[in-house]
Amino acid sequence: MEGIIMPIIIGIVVGLIIGFVIAKTLEKKKASLIIKNAKKQASTLLKEARIDAEALKKDKILQAKEKFIELKSEHEKVILSRDKKVSEAEKRIREKESKVAQELDRNSKLNKSLEAKIADYDYRIEFLDKKKKESDKMHKRQVEQLEVISGLSADDAKKELVESLKEEARTDAMAFIQDKIEEAKLTAQQEAKKIVLSTIQRIGVEQTVENCVSVFNLESDDVKGRIIGREGRNIRALESATGVEIIVDDTPEAIILSCFDPVRREIARLSLHKLVTDGRIHPARIEEIVAKTKKEIGQEIIEVGKRTVIDLGIHGLHPELIKVVGRMKYRSSYGQNLLQHSREVANLCALMASELGINPKVAKRAGLLHDIGKVPDTESELPHALLGMDWAKKYGEKPDVCNAIGAHHDEIEMKSLYAPIVQVCDAISGARPGARRQVLDSYIQRLKDLEDIAFGYTGVQKAYAIQAGRELRVIVESEKVDDVKASELSFNISQKIQNDMTYPGQVRVTVIRETRSVNIAK
Repeated sequence: MEGIIMPIIIGIVVGLIIGFVIAKTLEKKKASLIIKNAKKQASTLLKEARIDAEALKKDKILQAKEKFIELKSEHEKVILSRDKKVSEAEKRIREKESKVAQELDRNSKLNKSLEAKIADYDYRIEFLDKKKKESDKMHKRQVEQLEVISGLSADDAKKELVESLKEEARTDAMAFIQDKIEEAKLTAQQEAKKIVLSTIQRIGVEQTVENCVSVFNLESDDVKGRIIGREGRNIRALESATGVEIIVDDTPEAIILSCFDPVRREIARLSLHKLVTDGRIHPARIEEIVAKTKKEIGQEIIEVGKRTVIDLGIHGLHPELIKVVGRMKYRSSYGQNLLQHSREVANLCALMASELGINPKVAKRAGLLHDIGKVPDTESELPHALLGMDWAKKYGEKPDVCNAIGAHHDEIEMKSLYAPIVQVCDAISGARPGARRQVLDSYIQRLKDLEDIAFGYTGVQKAYAIQAGRELRVIVESEKVDDVKASELSFNISQKIQNDMTYPGQVRVTVIRETRSVNIAK
């Protein structure tokens, strides 16, 4: 058995060795074939690369040649343009050289002629000097002869002559001045009256006196109940918000608004008109409408100021002064509307300045602004003329205008002709029959004094004098003043009025304290 297996194993081993040798031989042939193919492909790629490189080289050479040609042409153009500029510059230089040569030639000719003239002038001057010396000698000889004849020296004779001429001139001048003074005395008053009358005749305006009440007309008496509201809450809210007394009486289809301040009265009138037109009348709506109306009145004041300065032809007025002019519409002086009075004074000043031969525009400006101190935002201790002058200086008005404003009531010295013109025209406007009413102004001042007394105490929010000054309503802040202090405040104000003021009848002091609780549902 073993004798059979061994030859088989040996045969297998021999077969394996032969197969391995054959495989190696085949592998070497295959490797050599692959290397041969790779060498062929490499040679092929190398040939192609050489061909591409040659083509790329030729392409780059062509591009470089084209670029060179392009740069060469551009360079030639630059050189040509420079040559052209150089030739033009040379041409201009040659022209200038020719002009300079011509000028030098002309100057040389002028110098020759000037030298000749100078020589001629020198000769003439020398000749004149000789003549002057001869005339001086002759004059001196004549003066000496006159001194011998008269027995006086030349200086003494001059002095006597001058003194005699001075005395004669003084006498003639005094006589002339005396004649002119007498003539001026005779004609000055007549001329002044003529100018004033001519000015007054050229300004014709209607005279109206401001009242302290306004009538608000209604479509029917049914609206009165809605204005009054439940238990009078609407009318109380309206009076509290505006500071105007609202009188609802038996007058058919009318409600009376009473207040010394025209601005408050106008706010109340417009607010009532809006509430009645809208139909919703209750305290919250009243406060909303009154606040909105106050803003509208502020805009109206600005528009009135602008319209006034445009109508009068006044330019360059500061915006704050325009507001002050607009506020004049709602102020009165002795019952005379302040804006109408200031416009009239401005026109009078312009006409009078034209008659006197000075600038009418400056006079008109001073006339319009002369009473701006009567409409201050806050109370001031200065007289209205000085306060107006300070405002005018603050907002850049000229010194002549400022002086005319401050001097129209003689608080300061008048430094220009515009000041007496403004003073005279102010008097003309105020002195017209029916222009002013003295009693009304003192009455309004008494109402203002009543309100000022109330504002002198802490915790006072609003104060309104109503019932023609027979009642003072004081609205206090509920956080600062409690019920006990409210009664004390009412007593203290009444005692202050009693001790410090003079008034007819009685004055009722009503202190109102209101607490509100407000929450917002979101």
